[in-house]
Amino acid sequence: MIREVEGDILLTHAQVIAHGIATHDHFDSGLALALRERWPSLVRDYRHATKSHALPAGSIWAWAGVDAEGKTRGIVNLLTQDMRGEGPAAKPGKATLENVGHALKALAQYVQKEGIKSIALPCLATGVGGLEWADVKPLIQQYLGGLGVPVIIYEVYHAGVQADEKLG
Repeated sequence: MIREVEGDILLTHAQVIAHGIATHDHFDSGLALALRERWPSLVRDYRHATKSHALPAGSIWAWAGVDAEGKTRGIVNLLTQDMRGEGPAAKPGKATLENVGHALKALAQYVQKEGIKSIALPCLATGVGGLEWADVKPLIQQYLGGLGVPVIIYEVYHAGVQADEKLG
């Protein structure tokens, strides 16, 4: 039930937005920045979680919060990248297909365990992550294609445009 759409993932009607980040991401570029601007507590909670215990690449960190309009949103951070360097100057490294595969497998387990009804994703790990979409897309099919829930992939970003997700 994978659908490819064009539009603004922030306007999705999917229950959960899943996206790729680095293990100690600063949420300062791309979709991560947009999520940080809309849900600032996401980043505070993530930083607190990473100080409490290490979150390894290939794992996930799930969060839910309320936006300024009072709508609850679930966000699953897929740790597809390690960091390069140490401390505040550290930068996200490149994603690996191994990390993406492990994170997607963990996402699939989370979706089943939590009874998630729909997921929206960007072209995972292809921006800052540096991977080729042709290599990542089959992993999404492999791990999420058989879940029996709509998986909406935002292949082309159009700011402020609601995609035709065909979600009931």
